[in-house]
Amino acid sequence: QVHLVESGGGLVQAGGSLRLSCAASGRTSSNYAMAWFRQAPGKEREFVAAISWSGSRTNYADSVKGRFTISRDNAKNTVYLQMNALKPEDTAVYYCAATYSSRSYYISVSGSGYGYWGQGTQVTVSS
Repeated sequence: QVHLVESGGGLVQAGGSLRLSCAASGRTSSNYAMAWFRQAPGKEREFVAAISWSGSRTNYADSVKGRFTISRDNAKNTVYLQMNALKPEDTAVYYCAATYSSRSYYISVSGSGYGYWGQGTQVTVSS
């Protein structure tokens, strides 16, 4: 089992920045592809960004490209999401997700591709 805990959410004005962290514990190793998803009130969960366990491959939703950056520190079992130029439409609960893969380049943009999820952290962007 892998336990994921997100942190770093909060209230920020439009144009501001936040950095989310996702710390993994339990049966961890570096071989976990990681991703961030988000869910706004009344909307379905959507993909935000993903990173392979080697860090060599990343993918972003079109809505966040150029503003968000996903990164990881395998020594700390932690994944980050740096969010810049935040917009009110970025307001949502952000979830960290993980899945084991033997392929260093593997990522998924689908929630069904991940078996472990955190409890979420709220991000609110005021206009």
